[in-house]
Amino acid sequence: MDSPIIYNLFPRLVGPMDQWIPHAKRAKAMGFDWIYINPVQYPGFSGSLYAVKDLYKLNPLFIPAGDEGDPMAALRRTITALHDLGLKVMMDLVINHTAKDSPLIKEHPAWFRRDEQGDVLSPSAIDPADTRKVTVWGDLAEVDNAHSTERQSLWTYWSAMIQFYLDVGFDGFRCDAAYKVPAELWELLIGVARRANPAALFAAETLGCRLTEVRALQDTGFDYLFNSSKWWNFDAPWCLQQHEEFSEIAPSIAFPESHDTPRLMQETGGLPQVQRMRYAFTACFSAGQLMPVGYEYGFTRKLDVCSTTPDDWEETSIDISAFVGEVNRLKRQLPVLGVEGRLVALSAMDTASLVLRKTAATSAGTTQIYLVVNKDWQQPQPCKLPPELLEAAPKRLHRICRSTEAVPRPKDDLLHLDPAELVLLY
Repeated sequence: MDSPIIYNLFPRLVGPMDQWIPHAKRAKAMGFDWIYINPVQYPGFSGSLYAVKDLYKLNPLFIPAGDEGDPMAALRRTITALHDLGLKVMMDLVINHTAKDSPLIKEHPAWFRRDEQGDVLSPSAIDPADTRKVTVWGDLAEVDNAHSTERQSLWTYWSAMIQFYLDVGFDGFRCDAAYKVPAELWELLIGVARRANPAALFAAETLGCRLTEVRALQDTGFDYLFNSSKWWNFDAPWCLQQHEEFSEIAPSIAFPESHDTPRLMQETGGLPQVQRMRYAFTACFSAGQLMPVGYEYGFTRKLDVCSTTPDDWEETSIDISAFVGEVNRLKRQLPVLGVEGRLVALSAMDTASLVLRKTAATSAGTTQIYLVVNKDWQQPQPCKLPPELLEAAPKRLHRICRSTEAVPRPKDDLLHLDPAELVLLY
């Protein structure tokens, strides 16, 4: 199975289901083979996509105007249309919490965590940089998947929901906060899904958690983990170390930005060269990759799970769709880019450029590729290629941020890099 190249069709931005298809056609033309859709179920009082009130009812924002039929039937037809385009469809699976006003709280009170007074707890997080700062999501109710006195009925409920959405047509699941759900439950749910569809894909969202929390998921059947490479500035070894540690558990999916992060174009002050470089890097770094809608146009407004609407669609002068398509095609053409592999820095981390070696087992045997990154966003930089790379004698140089064509490697040991340029040698 090819590693997934995922286009995140954020539903609050693109609107009702009948509007998904034009965006999906554009994604297909760029070489994406998966569409990932954030939660589309009926939300609670906050309106957040991730505060689901009714898991079997759809958010009215995504029901086409004038559609008087069964909304689930409309969703089935939409997924069928996406399949007809040659795209697989991934849904967000949120089972660690519900909306605070979910009827499940009254119907099954033992399914939820409660404080000493018997009130339902909301999930929270402590800022690791300052433990005095605690974020509490007051619109959410925390499900007690691990210790509920009615755990069997709760887990049966989740199993039935998985089966339901497979029947609707979804091909895979992005599992929100997977590390907050017992490994035994994931093993059960993945088993349920695989009996219905052996190719069902499960990707665990484990951002910000400890290695021990990720290791707990090791034998549950997850196909992929989402990784933290988006936050790597190429100047410290932590990302390479994490990549190697987590690769023993499952291959990973990288992204240059997500619905949870600021837009990269906003973070960089509007630098298309960084937009190109970071997307190319995700394609090289991990087996799979994800890009949210609007990245190709350099959108700057952060996606918001409560307030984004189609009116937030931006008119820009930037369009890197052709570049994204070329990167995606190259990922399919070079097998080493479609597997996790092992990455090693061949140059010092405190220099203006970085040279990485990626080694991976492919169908053609053990393969190596070299990545050269100019970390300077504003200035060109010379990069002296290390002896190991020269001795390996890669024959092709692909300046993917400049051109769609690979060229013979220069005979000298010096590369002159554009600002925020990534170069492949293979």
